[in-house]
Amino acid sequence: MTRREFMSAATAAPLLRAASRPPVIVPVHQLLDGRVKWRPEQVRYFWSSLWPEAVHDLGRCGIQLQCSPRQGEVFRPPFRPPVITGLDRGVINLVVTDVIPMQWDNGLALGGVTTLYRGYHLCMIALNHAHCHQVPFVSLNTCLHELLHALLHDIFEGRPPGWRGQERELRIDWYATLLWLFHDGAAIRKAAEAYVERLRLAAPTQS
Repeated sequence: MTRREFMSAATAAPLLRAASRPPVIVPVHQLLDGRVKWRPEQVRYFWSSLWPEAVHDLGRCGIQLQCSPRQGEVFRPPFRPPVITGLDRGVINLVVTDVIPMQWDNGLALGGVTTLYRGYHLCMIALNHAHCHQVPFVSLNTCLHELLHALLHDIFEGRPPGWRGQERELRIDWYATLLWLFHDGAAIRKAAEAYVERLRLAAPTQS
């Protein structure tokens, strides 16, 4: 077996294992901030490049995002946390806006943030700063990065201060790089299965 054949086989093995099992279905509600005056190229970039890349990478490890559009807005009252409308329980609420609210951004020009917001699972993407894969282990797809914070259960804890917070970001970029370049998402899939169960328990009951 040549080196090229060996590398091809090593890359294909995780994909074959993922394909042999039913997909992990993750419900995602997508909200485009209705208060933003969007430029056509921003919206086009999200739908044609940024979002499809994240969906494709997660699909490599058998994670399927079940997406539904929703209407919502991000209100930014002065000196107060943001007020976000249109959110649902029991799903990941992916809110697409222009910039992260100052109370969460702290002037860092973040591309995204993931948090529990009033009991809602929230991934917020700031299109003014979000990007596709750029540099392995350093600069990864913003949507994938934030979704991994949820799927790997970081969403249930506040971001640690100092070096521990940086360590957590590096951990996410490590997993994202393994998925992007080596199609290795076994650990992500396992964590996602447990995360989806927690989402199901948080969903409102039907009367």
